[in-house]
Amino acid sequence: MAVKIRLKRMGQKKRPIYRIVVADSRSPRDGRNIEEIGTYDPNQEPAEVTVDADAAKKWIANGAKPTETVARLFKQAGVQ
Repeated sequence: MAVKIRLKRMGQKKRPIYRIVVADSRSPRDGRNIEEIGTYDPNQEPAEVTVDADAAKKWIANGAKPTETVARLFKQAGVQ
């Protein structure tokens, strides 16, 4: 089972809010997730990112791969 750290889209139409989740790479984008570790709100100015750094580091140490966008958000939040 390949585990990914990726974004799950929430919110209204044309006003997305994303949850940063740990999920099986085979599950759909908005489907079942293993754990929620943060949020990303691109509607704010500047964009608001909250991450549970301990949980993120734990999952990365256990082999979870963040997507490119999530890796950029982690860098911005100072996780990696």
